[in-house]
Amino acid sequence: MTDTASSAQPLRALALVCSLKPSPAPSSSDLMARQILEQLGKHGVTGDVVRVVDHDVKPGVEIDLGEGDAWPGIREQLMAADILIVSTPTWVGHMSSVAQRVLERLDGELSETDDSGRPLVAGKVAVTAVVGNEDGAHKITADLFQGLDDIGFTIPSQGGTYWNDEAMGSRDYLDLDETPEAVASTTATLAENAAHLARVLKANPYPGS
Repeated sequence: MTDTASSAQPLRALALVCSLKPSPAPSSSDLMARQILEQLGKHGVTGDVVRVVDHDVKPGVEIDLGEGDAWPGIREQLMAADILIVSTPTWVGHMSSVAQRVLERLDGELSETDDSGRPLVAGKVAVTAVVGNEDGAHKITADLFQGLDDIGFTIPSQGGTYWNDEAMGSRDYLDLDETPEAVASTTATLAENAAHLARVLKANPYPGS
């Protein structure tokens, strides 16, 4: 249920979709990211979707790798957001190479601090979504949580949602006739907790070093 009082304070979210498929190809990772944004919308959060593979994000661990690097533009959107969504498919039991590159580029934030010594991303909330027709969702979620936490993001309670097909299955999430109740419920809880935590951190920033 929407908390109308808290929704009075608007928030922004950015979904980084780490599909290997460029737009406009259908993508289960894109679908799940948009479902999270839909649920966040019930709590006064608006947002944007960036399919990372559509942009020339250079390999590296700096915030700007020079001419032709698309990451600085994506980073600008991230800095304007209160909530980051990282949505990735599962390939050979791991997050996509695109998701790994996102983490590597976010690593550049470790050297970016404010006047109080806090990482510039401190106070931003991060949540994850994982889809696939093979096992690996829990491991990918754990890897993403660890990396995002190290970089300075805050993970809310139950901040990961996922869907896996049965072992050795062949269906994609976007092929389902409807969203499974367990996934829908988890995604709704993720959104509510993320919006709540983002407002708490906005009102009560972490102390400086």
